[in-house]
Amino acid sequence: MKKDGRYDVSGLPETQFELGSNEQVLKNRLGIKSPKEMDDAEASALEKTVSGLVGQYNEDHRFTAADICAIHKSWLGEIYEWAGDYRQVNVSKGDFPFAAAARVPSLMEQFERDILAQYTPCNFSERTVVVHALAETHVELVLVHPFREGNGRLARILSTLMALQAGLPLLDFGLIVGERKAAYFAAVQAGLG
Repeated sequence: MKKDGRYDVSGLPETQFELGSNEQVLKNRLGIKSPKEMDDAEASALEKTVSGLVGQYNEDHRFTAADICAIHKSWLGEIYEWAGDYRQVNVSKGDFPFAAAARVPSLMEQFERDILAQYTPCNFSERTVVVHALAETHVELVLVHPFREGNGRLARILSTLMALQAGLPLLDFGLIVGERKAAYFAAVQAGLG
């Protein structure tokens, strides 16, 4: 019986692992048991989703929490049953806990009201303002961590769409690997302040 605080969460789809995966791969619609195969499936779906989203939102679009959910579902909906739904379990990365699951809906309302409404559409004329908007939006979304899986990549999708609104080219996050990935996580955690 898995516990999340005081409550049994073992029946939630987002807490279950694929049989035969040694609890390494979340239960999925594709029956994938290998972490490498799942990484590949998610990466392929991400590439397809970003290609589809590039022309979907114009430079005047104000992003909402509903857009964030729709993007997540568009990306991972063919893989996970719970894609696009706010997580119902608490999660952490190492010893860093993200927002409590019970707070996610209200935090996403606040994120929409205070961050998305301020920084989208992201059509500011000064590059420093654009960079600040991208950084703050990215950090805030990652810290809320609204979904069970894919929050960092989702924040990078949103940053890319905002950059396009600002007339910038597609952002390349390919350099966030190895030691730079640790620096990326440290920067996000520093954004808490």
